[in-house]
Amino acid sequence: MTWGIPTAAFVTIHVVLSLIGIAAGFAVLAGLLKGKAFGSWTTLFLATTILTSVTGFPLPPLGIDPPRIVGVISLVLLALAVIALYIFRLAGAWRWIYTSCAIAALYLNVFVGVVQAFQKLPFLHPLAPTQSEPPFLVTQLVVLLIFVGLGIRTAMVFHPELGARRTDATM
Repeated sequence: MTWGIPTAAFVTIHVVLSLIGIAAGFAVLAGLLKGKAFGSWTTLFLATTILTSVTGFPLPPLGIDPPRIVGVISLVLLALAVIALYIFRLAGAWRWIYTSCAIAALYLNVFVGVVQAFQKLPFLHPLAPTQSEPPFLVTQLVVLLIFVGLGIRTAMVFHPELGARRTDATM
């Protein structure tokens, strides 16, 4: 039992939240790459990604380990993104803080998704059973490079001058 829910059901909830967060995150990222903020998608992304991190902590095995460290980093990034968006309304430096934190949080969710895919999917697991093999490392490097590129592109497109002219609601 985890939080009064059978552990298998809790894991399912955790995974579904993660997948929704990733999908919504890509919708948000698509908007940012067009210089727009999509209010509903952004709220869904932030909420489900926060819940993904929070629901990861009580899963066995308990203790401080890499998944929980990623969860803490993700929650710090998401807290900054929420503050930048909802409190400071993307004013000044808060715009790039929001974009970089949101994209980094999405990256961490995808990073964990790749880890889980190599652990759980029968056609990927034999390629990297210890996750130190080249297929896993190359995949994670490619994912990282894609997100760095998207982050740079977003910083160039989701600009304060565009924000002043944007008609889409931020929230």
